[in-house]
Amino acid sequence: MQIRFTKMQGAGNDFVVLDETRGLLGLSPAQYRFLADRHFGVGADQILSVRPAPEAGIDFEYAIHNADGGEVEQCGNGARCFARYVHDRGLTDKSVIRVKTLSGVIAPELVTDGRVRVDMGRPELRPAQVPFDAAGLAPRSEGAAQLWPLLLDDASTHWVMPVSMGNPHAVLWVDDADTAPVAVLGPQIERHPRFPQRVNAGFLQRLSRSEVRLRVFERGAGETLACGTGACAAVVAGIRQGLLDTQVQVHTRGGLLGIAWSGNDADSVFMTGPATFVFDGQIEIPEAP
Repeated sequence: MQIRFTKMQGAGNDFVVLDETRGLLGLSPAQYRFLADRHFGVGADQILSVRPAPEAGIDFEYAIHNADGGEVEQCGNGARCFARYVHDRGLTDKSVIRVKTLSGVIAPELVTDGRVRVDMGRPELRPAQVPFDAAGLAPRSEGAAQLWPLLLDDASTHWVMPVSMGNPHAVLWVDDADTAPVAVLGPQIERHPRFPQRVNAGFLQRLSRSEVRLRVFERGAGETLACGTGACAAVVAGIRQGLLDTQVQVHTRGGLLGIAWSGNDADSVFMTGPATFVFDGQIEIPEAP
């Protein structure tokens, strides 16, 4: 089966974008894995599918599949690329676009400097709703935040703050993001039994009250160069702990993201960052098994 695609990236988080506005392709998890494969396919952290509006008041539907073929609820860097794609391809002339995802409706906005600003919705901090199984654990309070102990394979305990930005995150502070053992701890945290839907593990280093560095081991994708929802979750955690201001620059390995949140649980988190076209192409993918 031949399909056309577009390759895009947002702060180094790279995507294959599929236009399904004229009809669904009906791809299987194995076919999504093929597209994401960096040796045999196109290569991507996630596959983004642009689909027609499912209901009144919505402009598009947005489906996200990780490199392992599994569908996930949300992707912040992908949301910016989604908005740039539908605008540049003439699928909409709106500058603010209402998009339905598995976790709810988001509203990316194209801003005048070429970047995209996204209302990522309200953070969810109740452990059971992340979801995080806190049964039998005693939290540690820091500011207005609660940190929870996570026992890992080597019997070490790491204190994490569970946050959902439409998808689950575990944020932990590190002294130096460059030397943090992301490859060792990331997979253990991702599949920890306390997170029944698995989790994105964020390794956060504070540079100042308005600047941090972040690495994220993403659920179903491994470490990526940037994670938009991970940046939002990290800043939310830092603000709740009283360590960060309401506007923070997040340095990822792929680029810079701007995150803003009032600190009020009822308010949305806003993310601003780049969304870049890489190339168009066509590929033959194996028939569905």
